[in-house]
Amino acid sequence: MTALLPDSPVPALSLPLVGGGTFDLAKSDAENFTLLLFYRGLHCPICKKQLKDLQDHLGKFADRGVKTVAISMDSQERAEQSKEEWGLSELEMAYGMDEATARRFGLYISTGISDKEPDTFSEPGLMLVRPDGRLYMASVQSIPFTRPPLDELLQGIDYALNKDYPARGTKPA
Repeated sequence: MTALLPDSPVPALSLPLVGGGTFDLAKSDAENFTLLLFYRGLHCPICKKQLKDLQDHLGKFADRGVKTVAISMDSQERAEQSKEEWGLSELEMAYGMDEATARRFGLYISTGISDKEPDTFSEPGLMLVRPDGRLYMASVQSIPFTRPPLDELLQGIDYALNKDYPARGTKPA
């Protein structure tokens, strides 16, 4: 696993969307940021809660010039099931991310430990990407617990935009 450095280009990302079409990060027309919310998949009740919260906040992100997409390694069938069963009609959901792509984004990878989990899936992550493809911020987790509250993220985006706050953590190891 390699951590991405803020203010550096992120890897290419193009994935199919539930309901048709393709999410292509390079073609995002976000005014300020694209929010990539990486979730574990259909098996995760904490992901369900987080994605429902994201859907409830879509207007607030849009008001700040932030495009949003939820991304998983789930198959099309599992992603469609999540969208339907979790009531996520407004949220863009990309699926089919492979392990190599997840690793390029610095996500932790887990092996399923029950029959409800897929054989392999990524742990959660949340990233803001500037319109020019550079990473602004990242929060990557090795477990499903304790995710960044979206209200606090919105406050941080407001601060960053109002103060022209730079990306931090840019010094390489």
